[in-house]
Amino acid sequence: MREAFGAEFDVPDGYLNTASIGIPPAAAARAVAESVRRWGSGLDRPGDFEPAVATARAAFAQLIGTTADRVAIGTTASQLVGLVAASLPDGARVLVAEGDFTSVLFPFAAQRDRGVQVTAVDLAEIADHAADHDVVAVSVAQSSDGRVVDLAALREVAATTSTRVLLDATQAVGWLPLQLDWADWVVSAAYKWLLSPRGAAWLAIHPDAPEIRPSSANWYAGEDPWETTYGLPLRLAGDARALDLSPTWFAHVGAAAALDWLTGLDMAEVAAHCTGLADEFLTRLDLPPAGSAIVSVQVPDAMAKLTAAGVSCAVRAGRARLAFHLYNTRADVEMAVRALVGTSGVSVS
Repeated sequence: MREAFGAEFDVPDGYLNTASIGIPPAAAARAVAESVRRWGSGLDRPGDFEPAVATARAAFAQLIGTTADRVAIGTTASQLVGLVAASLPDGARVLVAEGDFTSVLFPFAAQRDRGVQVTAVDLAEIADHAADHDVVAVSVAQSSDGRVVDLAALREVAATTSTRVLLDATQAVGWLPLQLDWADWVVSAAYKWLLSPRGAAWLAIHPDAPEIRPSSANWYAGEDPWETTYGLPLRLAGDARALDLSPTWFAHVGAAAALDWLTGLDMAEVAAHCTGLADEFLTRLDLPPAGSAIVSVQVPDAMAKLTAAGVSCAVRAGRARLAFHLYNTRADVEMAVRALVGTSGVSVS
């Protein structure tokens, strides 16, 4: 077991794959295991999971700098992005980053039969072209290589133009300090940097954002879910909960434990730890620091070398992608460097 930031983690040496799957604090894993045990013994009722859903919702809101009444729950980031995309008017113009994660891109591209136009530009040019579009949809941190979008520039766009902004914070929230209450929509999945089970996701909505059609309206989206289980008329909650999906119980049990713990940390310290390790790794390879917890490197046979050395990472966009979270140490950096040292032609996006 490793100890980091006051919690224990059952993380193997060389685990640098949080951008794919985050490892939960041991307390969160125990909470899920206990919940599964109770399920196996018939000890719970549906309402027993409400505290976990509420805790996770409030904690996510805190991590991105907003309030719980502005947050809806879902299961995946793409499902929540899809609600926004399906609510755009016919012919809307959407600006995205070239090579962004398809869960951000596809929901908008799928609206082409309604005349929705999707234009891709380099990440660094997003703010320059934003005013010519109705919506900007972009990941805060790029999944493939960790580049972080210029949030200050996008905030200025949101404040001075009619362009709406959707941010996918899945690869950023949990390691990067965020204040995103200015964005029209912020989505995130739980199972990466938020160290939670897959099956929980959230959508934060600005009070002045265009209305979203509740295409997945269901019993849980009611003002009082336990009173909206049968019959008409439509009676949805008066806040963001009108877009809720019925929760995946075990995912929210784990998320409640993990996110509640994360909200007690100094995210500036977490970011300094994560980016410090990532930049040390790059520097050891004679590459410039990137200032992100996610890095990608182009090294011949990189994945084979890293895997043979016991390093867990991923291949994305043809490069080896490594992710450094709060449970990682300089020993993990050393393992990865030793696996790649002596190679040539190293470069990073």
